[in-house]
Amino acid sequence: MKQLSLLLLSFFITTPLYAASGEENYKAYCWQCHGMQGDGMGINIENMSVQPRDHTDRKSMSARSDAELFKVIKEGGLSIDKSVLMPPWADVMSDAEIKAIVKYLRKLCDCS
Repeated sequence: MKQLSLLLLSFFITTPLYAASGEENYKAYCWQCHGMQGDGMGINIENMSVQPRDHTDRKSMSARSDAELFKVIKEGGLSIDKSVLMPPWADVMSDAEIKAIVKYLRKLCDCS
């Protein structure tokens, strides 16, 4: 019984009660630079030397693989030789949450 209790306690401690969707995480973490519509027109752009990617640009976004999008979100812009202004989100979001953002990005650009 004690082992079962510890197993259940471990499950509840390590399992989030709520997992945010890709859209929710995008709107929580990405909109300041990429804009609420994903068009690259966030509130921070006035102070940025490199303009954020327009996630609604089908041609540009189609040129990026899901793996590349995952990597840049997880490890930051420098991981794919892009802007240092794109921070790494590995310490904030799980791999599953990052994959959900990649899926949401594909919805924004209407591309696969």
